[in-house]
Amino acid sequence: MGRAGLRGAACASELADYAWRFASRSLHSPRGPLRITALAFVCLTLACGRHQTGKYLIGFSQANLGEPWRVAMNADVAARAKDFPELEIVYADAQQDNAKQVADVENFLRQKIDLLIISPNEAKPLTPVVKRAFEQGIPVIVLDREIEGETYTTFIGANNREIGHAAGEYAAELLGGKGDVVEIKGLPGSTPARDRSDGFREVLAAYPEIHIIHDPVANWLREEAMTQMEAALAAHPHIDLVYAHNDPMAVGAYLAARAKGRDTEMKFIGIDGLPGLDGGRQAVADGKLAATFVYPTGGKEAVESAEKILHGEQVPHRVTLSTERITK
Repeated sequence: MGRAGLRGAACASELADYAWRFASRSLHSPRGPLRITALAFVCLTLACGRHQTGKYLIGFSQANLGEPWRVAMNADVAARAKDFPELEIVYADAQQDNAKQVADVENFLRQKIDLLIISPNEAKPLTPVVKRAFEQGIPVIVLDREIEGETYTTFIGANNREIGHAAGEYAAELLGGKGDVVEIKGLPGSTPARDRSDGFREVLAAYPEIHIIHDPVANWLREEAMTQMEAALAAHPHIDLVYAHNDPMAVGAYLAARAKGRDTEMKFIGIDGLPGLDGGRQAVADGKLAATFVYPTGGKEAVESAEKILHGEQVPHRVTLSTERITK
């Protein structure tokens, strides 16, 4: 019996117990038979709710919708969900606020969701509420950013350390093994920011003449990257390359450098590789970025995994999505 069936059985059991007690009190009432008939109808209606009609409620807790990549993730989830009419998905935007995301998940739990999809804003603050949901028997799909420990059903995402390695190798190639680098980081408590930095630096450690001279945090946002790049430009008269943890920050750095007339002296590398006029692929085609690395949203895969889980199928504990480098 699947999770929906178990919930339906539990609900029916509780209703049956209540109905017995109610009927016992009503047998000697003049209107007892009518009251019992009405109660039976209510019980059947409640017991044959969403789950008995094959519907499943999924709560999707998104870290924020300030990044184009996360907007694309939501769109991918919605598009794939259209192929599974038995899935009903409710969305919440944490707005890059850990406390709000915890509250969003708690709200989902009150709604009696059948499955939780979450892309955590930061790992440590979101771990307890995810663990609580999982230990309550709710399947959990962790998407893109990880939590601490493994109290989830499946994790879906690309290998950010490997992407960092690939970015480091390409940076070393562009620089010919020497030069000054600015690294613009994503949200510090998020696992992609940590892994993209660690992987990049592990590669550059083999190149003693490549120096990371500035490494500000811009929280994945283009506007913050522009501000941080302005400070880097003021502090460093010479910069050879900018590595940003996503494409919006890389483009923000490029725009700041162009405003100072210094964009041609350096190369820019980003991560995401979204299509479309505002995506990283177009920025590469336009010559703003030297390269971007595809970071799949995993939205389609999350819906497909949810459908399997809710129908009693086994899914891998980890699903690693592939990436590729895109140059002009």
